[in-house]
Amino acid sequence: MAISSPLGSRQTVAALLTLTAVTGLVDAVSYLRLGRVFVANMTGNVVFLGFSADPRSGLSAAASVIAIAGFLLGALAGGRAAHALAAARPGRWLAMAFTGEALILGAVAALTGTGVLPFAGPGRFATIAVLAVALGVQNSTVRHLGAPDLTTTVLTLTLTGLAADSSLAGGPGARPHRRLGSVAAMLAGAAAGAGMLQWLSPAAVVAVAAVLVAAVAGAFLTAVPAAVGKPLHRAPSPALQT
Repeated sequence: MAISSPLGSRQTVAALLTLTAVTGLVDAVSYLRLGRVFVANMTGNVVFLGFSADPRSGLSAAASVIAIAGFLLGALAGGRAAHALAAARPGRWLAMAFTGEALILGAVAALTGTGVLPFAGPGRFATIAVLAVALGVQNSTVRHLGAPDLTTTVLTLTLTGLAADSSLAGGPGARPHRRLGSVAAMLAGAAAGAGMLQWLSPAAVVAVAAVLVAAVAGAFLTAVPAAVGKPLHRAPSPALQT
């Protein structure tokens, strides 16, 4: 069951777009510095896993499997927290979930910055796994929050809905701004991550992501209780959920 956000509509959208940008930031680090693997976009890892059947692809089947396993572990943890806390105390649940994600990202930044977790060699698999856990928590939490077109990761159906529901296609053209915002946030996060990696260490980029998630957690922690129960907007058709 989707849980209503304790924040107002605009604040909720801003929080989720921030998390979408974080996805771009962290996946920029994982793809560009951890050997062409995603820690948030699992569709890419499933495809990479298939591509790795070609020994000339340069892709690591182990990296994709580890990322998927870590993501599932994080999603499991996020799901358990949602089922235990979301209905009764949504603000506390969201704050705890995103604080947990921020702490994991912060720990990765610290451990990679000091060389405990590496970005190269076999040791990079541990870095991949921990980052994937953090993004699994994020995605599971956002799924239970139930804000359509703002999954913070999946954009394929968002782009499909943007085109298929447009007035040009004879559709209602409902809420294109949110879908465009989601695409723009992911693009901006990925571009920012790639750009920062030219000047900063990967650990520093992950630290920036941790700060952004912590800011989102703080927003939900300080949400006004009276706002609880206010729907973000009308429920969408299940066929359009991403």
